[in-house]
Amino acid sequence: MKEADLKLIAGSSNLPLAEEIARYIGIELTPTELRRFSDGEISVKVADNVRGSDVFLIQSTSYPANDHIMEVMLLVDALRRASARRITVVTPYYGYGRQDRKVEPRVPISAKVVATMFEAVGVRRMLCLDLHADQIQGFFEIPVDHLFAAPVLIQELKKRALQNLVIVSPDSGGAERARFFAKQLNASLAIIDKRRERANEAEIMHIVGSVEGKTCVLVDDMIDTAGTIVKGAFALYENGAKEIYAAATHAVLSGPAIEKLRSSPLKEILLTNSIKIPPEKILPQMKILSVAPLIAEAIVRIHDERSVSSLFL
Repeated sequence: MKEADLKLIAGSSNLPLAEEIARYIGIELTPTELRRFSDGEISVKVADNVRGSDVFLIQSTSYPANDHIMEVMLLVDALRRASARRITVVTPYYGYGRQDRKVEPRVPISAKVVATMFEAVGVRRMLCLDLHADQIQGFFEIPVDHLFAAPVLIQELKKRALQNLVIVSPDSGGAERARFFAKQLNASLAIIDKRRERANEAEIMHIVGSVEGKTCVLVDDMIDTAGTIVKGAFALYENGAKEIYAAATHAVLSGPAIEKLRSSPLKEILLTNSIKIPPEKILPQMKILSVAPLIAEAIVRIHDERSVSSLFL
């Protein structure tokens, strides 16, 4: 690796993750200055020379998503005007990813809008982790490397040597993800089928697969308000599951998420540090796993023009 040519820059959304990535690679973060004017405008400055450098800008566009996205745009423009050779934006969490298609008339495809904005300011490559939908890669006209946190979560689950294991998808849309986990863990598969017969009536949950007396692991790409994962956990409990775990990449944890998780039958919740989790939102049953080695290895391989495909899984 040509360390002199590689620069790492961190946005403000997840500085601890960026610092861990830098330590893994063995370089220092390039310093930046971030200020806010009294009216809320963001001001940024790259405090070191980046001319001719291969720059990786690390920023999860998590809450507040609009501020973090704007911060990236301004940093990229600063880097481009400072003659950086190539600018790669590393988004461990890609905000607006759930708005990836038109579900009703006269609405935007917001994930595509964000992709267009990244390209417009001069981003030349994207490195993402567990996009909400695979088709978001196609919203870009630049190369996108899409990593998955599944190996990190699976390795942690293997340490527990759970018996009579069933991997559960909390909805039909996550069946493929759950199937991959089940194959890697030599476990059986179950899917929760949710339906609402009429408006304003409670959801009816049917579990496709056997969970009675089993150890169940609910897997999803994110936990936001925790409604889906907690309802799924209660459905498993009511159907005789012995122990219930949850595993997800992105800890969005908005709104009533913490209260719901605290009162749920979940024995343990495995999450990653793709989003910085405030201390007050960390529950005793949570275990936070680091994706820094995975992202750092991808950065080094991209910089060295080597294959990243072995990290994809």
